[in-house]
Amino acid sequence: MREAIGPPLRAAAVTALIVVLVVLILNPPSLGGLDDLMVLVLGAIAIALLVAWLTVALIGREMPEREFQRLVRRSEALATLPPPDRPPTEFDELVMDALDDLPEDFRAVLDHTPVIVSQRGHEHGAYGHYIGGTVARDTYPDRIIVYQDTLERDFGHDPALLRAQVQRTVRHELAHHLGWNEQGVRGLGL
Repeated sequence: MREAIGPPLRAAAVTALIVVLVVLILNPPSLGGLDDLMVLVLGAIAIALLVAWLTVALIGREMPEREFQRLVRRSEALATLPPPDRPPTEFDELVMDALDDLPEDFRAVLDHTPVIVSQRGHEHGAYGHYIGGTVARDTYPDRIIVYQDTLERDFGHDPALLRAQVQRTVRHELAHHLGWNEQGVRGLGL
């Protein structure tokens, strides 16, 4: 019921607030009587409500308790895992460097998205894949896969070129995670 009534009521409230603000701007009160004082008080209330609404809209919805508890359980489970069996390879280091070179805001987006190095790029004919929803529609578990075999096959002859392509692949797949389709990602030059 709230989903059906909420958006029209919200739109009506925002419209009413905007109308009150426009009336105040076009016909400011002169403070000559009780009527003008009431208009000023109503305008102040409208401005306060508009600022409150904008603040709540910018903050967004609170994470449901069940989702928060799921994240806590996942974090605790990951903390109990033993360290990896092997030290990172040179290619792993390239991927970690590409992630470290991302701006801070983009690294924060990847806090809950695993980046995996795989040897199965030849099966997919790709340098990388993004699997999951998008930041806007998070319906699948997210992960970014960087294919070592195809990247080394095509760019391994030149270490600088390989480093640049790994960085480009990570950014390409991150752009998919942020909601860009293939055409949009290519338009970004990735």
